[in-house]
Amino acid sequence: MATEPPYLRIAAGLRRRIASGELAPGDRVPSTRRITQEWGVAMATATKALGVLTQEGLVRAVPGVGTVVAEHGHDRGAPPGRPLTRARVIAAAIALADAEGLGGLSMRRVATDLGTSTMALYRHVPNKAELIRLMAEAVFGSPPSGPRPHGWRAGLEREARWLWSRYEQHPWLARAMAALTRPMASPNAMRYTERTLSALTGVGLSPDQMLHIHLTVLGFAQGIAMAVELESLARQDTGMTADEWMTSNEPRMEAVQTTAAFPVLSTLFDEGSFELELDTLFEFGLRRVLDGVEAMVGGAG
Repeated sequence: MATEPPYLRIAAGLRRRIASGELAPGDRVPSTRRITQEWGVAMATATKALGVLTQEGLVRAVPGVGTVVAEHGHDRGAPPGRPLTRARVIAAAIALADAEGLGGLSMRRVATDLGTSTMALYRHVPNKAELIRLMAEAVFGSPPSGPRPHGWRAGLEREARWLWSRYEQHPWLARAMAALTRPMASPNAMRYTERTLSALTGVGLSPDQMLHIHLTVLGFAQGIAMAVELESLARQDTGMTADEWMTSNEPRMEAVQTTAAFPVLSTLFDEGSFELELDTLFEFGLRRVLDGVEAMVGGAG
């Protein structure tokens, strides 16, 4: 008789704990790291075990928390008998992608979360690609509040920080919008472009310069935002924060980072502890990008 794969045995054990009430809705389930320690298996096996429970709708990933037991009913807080609409489909898809990334998004999973059939979703959204476009359109639909600031630099800063806030709240968005040469047909995203170009109007720049500045700021923000998504997914897979991961890998890093092999890099950390924060990196890079634009505007003037 064939032996049951280890990941299925682990999934069955966690399933029993959920069914018995030992793990209640909202409780954090053992992380992949904890599973490897408790069951003595590899990280890939632990990931597959949680993947089985995720596909069954028993658990879900929550950014900054980990994998938790899913709420009963799969329709998180929706009133019974509430009609299915395109807006509800989009909202459920955004919530799912926020928790698990675009890799966890499927029409079937969205239908499960809404407590309906996959075919019912297709009456409102034709396919996954269109669903992602509608999700991005919804996220870009809340422009910055308040009057437009005076000056081109203040205007670009406001738009860039607004864009960064969208990427931080929705880590999947940067990948969904990453194709600069094949932009998504999104009116709300184009309104962001319009606001950015409006800030550069009347300062002596050519149309090509204005468009290149817009795409440079957009590409910079997207590049840093891709790290937001990767960190979110890595935290779900490992159950460790970035600091915890660095601590666990510190001996290996020190073994590689010898003074002889990396004389400059090894001395940069002697005087203090460098902590990489994506918000800090974004603000530093944005200032440097806008410094370059300022030199261009000064030259044009």
